Amino acid sequence: MIYPGHQPQTICVLRLSAIGDVCNAVAAVQAIQRRWPETKITWVIGKVEAMLLEGLPGIEFVIFDKKAGMQGYKDLRAALKGRKFDVLLQMQVALRASLATLCIKAKFKVVFDNKRAKEGQWLFGNRRIQPQTQPHVLDGFMAFAEIAGVTDLTPQWQMPISEQDQNWANQHFDNDRRTLVIAPAASKAERNWQAQYYAAIADYMYHKHWNVILCGGPTELEQSLGQDILKHCQTKPLNLIGKTTLKQLLAVLKQADVVLAPDTGPAHMAVTVATPVIGLYAHSNPLRTGPFIYQEYVVSTYLETIVAQKKKPISMIKWGARAKGEDLMDTIKVQDVKNKLETMILELNLAPKRYGDLNRKE
Repeated sequence: MIYPGHQPQTICVLRLSAIGDVCNAVAAVQAIQRRWPETKITWVIGKVEAMLLEGLPGIEFVIFDKKAGMQGYKDLRAALKGRKFDVLLQMQVALRASLATLCIKAKFKVVFDNKRAKEGQWLFGNRRIQPQTQPHVLDGFMAFAEIAGVTDLTPQWQMPISEQDQNWANQHFDNDRRTLVIAPAASKAERNWQAQYYAAIADYMYHKHWNVILCGGPTELEQSLGQDILKHCQTKPLNLIGKTTLKQLLAVLKQADVVLAPDTGPAHMAVTVATPVIGLYAHSNPLRTGPFIYQEYVVSTYLETIVAQKKKPISMIKWGARAKGEDLMDTIKVQDVKNKLETMILELNLAPKRYGDLNRKE
């Protein structure tokens, strides 16, 4: 702890991206707010991520535009001119983030422990978080809260959603049916499940009297995958891919009963609004990057894949090592996802809201 028994007056958090990591970081920032409600917190953040967190109570956001090159650093320095923070929590190891800290004056600059302070991050700090054994990404962020004096590290989220955005989302839901939201696309195509598999799940849940909504961003990859899913469906899921703001997407995820997603931002967004997530993992370790409070519902082939590729027992493989291969997601079987859905429905008491038309078909 930097200030044993004393409250820091000002804290600057630096976490620029990505959506999933920012969602995990919110839990740490709000843990600090609960411990030190009078502390003024400034968060240096990316432009897109700020759109999601806009309105987060008690936080001043300073936008860093990573696409602006040197001008982005000049703008950051100008925005913080004349200010010096008690503590800077540098929660991102990318070199561009470390360079941004040169624009931020602080008495204590906290970085990751030596093992995780990659890309020379250790050169930019004068304090380090405690080393951790096999941490989730969120655990790493919570270690920054701990060094700031937080003792209750139980993750909680209070995400700002306007009444207007929630009303917009609600109009896309049928109150007589439960809803599965599928967020099918990760940032890289190789981490996506195939369209026909998502379609099989969509049809399966429809015939169990559930609505199905597709959601995601406006990129060509996401919209193309959404169209491919619809082509393989015998039923007609509602396609909202590319049709929502980040706030509207968050509201949709909040209203859903279950979210199905690979390793992608909306999976972590769903966690922040307490919507159960079934995560699909083959390339990355879900114990490190999976939906934090829904680990028991992950469908993963990562363990057997990484052991086969590295030809070592898991205890000898670097924590967080990624498996490689364009077709790894094909090792996740449709039946395994159906089984996980059935388990979730049973354990979370998600029986149909009404029982008419259970065998209805298109």
